[in-house]
Amino acid sequence: MTDDLLAALRCDPEIPAPDLVAVDAADRLLLDEAAPALADAGPGTVVVVGDRYGAVTLGAVHRFGLAGVRAHTDRLTGELALAENAERVGGAEAFRSLDALDPELVAGARVVLLLLPRSLDALDEVAGLVARHADPAVVVVASGREKHMSRAMNDVLARHLGEVRASRGRQKARVLHAAGPLPGDGAASPWPVTERHDDLGLTVRAHGAAFAGARVDIGTRFLVEHLADAAPDAAHAVDLGCGTGVLASALAAARPEIEVVATDESAAAVASARATVAANGLADRVRVQRARGTAGIADASADLVLLNPPFHVGAAVHDGVARELFAEAARVLRPGGELWCVWNSGLGYRPALQAAVGPTRQVARNPKFTITASRRV
Repeated sequence: MTDDLLAALRCDPEIPAPDLVAVDAADRLLLDEAAPALADAGPGTVVVVGDRYGAVTLGAVHRFGLAGVRAHTDRLTGELALAENAERVGGAEAFRSLDALDPELVAGARVVLLLLPRSLDALDEVAGLVARHADPAVVVVASGREKHMSRAMNDVLARHLGEVRASRGRQKARVLHAAGPLPGDGAASPWPVTERHDDLGLTVRAHGAAFAGARVDIGTRFLVEHLADAAPDAAHAVDLGCGTGVLASALAAARPEIEVVATDESAAAVASARATVAANGLADRVRVQRARGTAGIADASADLVLLNPPFHVGAAVHDGVARELFAEAARVLRPGGELWCVWNSGLGYRPALQAAVGPTRQVARNPKFTITASRRV
């Protein structure tokens, strides 16, 4: 029955990519390895973190008759897929999604099912949260594809949980079991971390799963250097896919007359951007929201959109997300408004930008990146 349910799950039909599958070997192995703990789990004691499209949450609910499951998925796409799959196969009443990685997510948890993130910082934040706020008898069962796992993951878990062991692999997937929260882990969480960038006049704050952490990635830094020329009369701007909020904060700090909406589908990015905006005293003019693309922003309402688009979907280099964001930018730009985009020059986005938004000119180029301005017609 569980196999039939898993076969019925769907991922994200809007972004076709070669490595997007709704269920993989890591999901199935996690459910099997966690079976002894899940068989005895009481209502409200199971937490799922990092479920990509609902396979682990819904598989556990149906296989073990669970209730009161708490689920957290960083990407809004995954959270929405979980909800849609639950409507399709049943089980929506047995779980609730929480968008914050905070004590409420794991308080009193006895079993935590974790799809291992690739970022060790992201894993550190989750493991620390579990050790500080879950039940002292909590067990963590964490799975991943072997090609994306490393011994360093064992070490990160061992910082917070005294017992860590690895399962035998199956179909190129493996599980790590951890238990025994360490007594010294009751200190306050170090996340989000903070870094001051005097050259930019900004303080950046970042949670573990935020891209680039509290650093400023080189593409974003290149675009910041040219923001003074971006639609100088703009009153309303959007930082699309805002990450830690560097572009939104830099723009608002340089232009007291501008209001900015910063959006990202990553819960970690949104929490980081809010913290960055607050750290720079800009919360009165920068609003950060978790959204897919420009959802919630009115048509033709922005004078300027800033974008440093991602170029990965899962493990694959893929331009589907970027092209979707170009169309989103076009929708919210008023006629004459501009999309300022920084991109790896090898990706050759200029024709796509011109088709989606309008006439596109090169603003600047360095050995790796190109900045373009596309004018909405």
